[in-house]
Amino acid sequence: MIKHTQQSGFSLLEVLITLVILAIGLLGLAGLQATGLKSNLSAYHRSQATQLAYDIADRMRANMTAINNYPAINPTTATAQAGCLAGGCSPALMAQHDIYEWNLALTTALPSGRGTISPAIAGIYTISIQWDDNRDGAVDGNDPDFQVSFQL
Repeated sequence: MIKHTQQSGFSLLEVLITLVILAIGLLGLAGLQATGLKSNLSAYHRSQATQLAYDIADRMRANMTAINNYPAINPTTATAQAGCLAGGCSPALMAQHDIYEWNLALTTALPSGRGTISPAIAGIYTISIQWDDNRDGAVDGNDPDFQVSFQL
């Protein structure tokens, strides 16, 4: 008499297929996590840009006497005005100091952050902030250009 044996348990092939499917799923989860982190960082930078744009707009509103000086000042060459910290400077020097502090905040809070203020057209000023969102080493057309316009 021939005895038939029944297979019980898993074969090695079934275990290997299960491991491959599990590995693909875990790689997918890791990719999803990386994309989520990148999007979260991008949203954080956009929030920082929003706050910095409103910061310089408020500084401009507080210094109405020299408001037209702000667009003319190059943020990368603006210098700190020590007298302004003590409260004894002219409106033009305050504008210079405001742009200096704004540029310092831009370069600190945003990767390769830079900003410009456009002169008023029909009483409307436009603040533009750019940064290297994709971290390729250059601020170009692939990166955000956040703009805020306000009228006095």
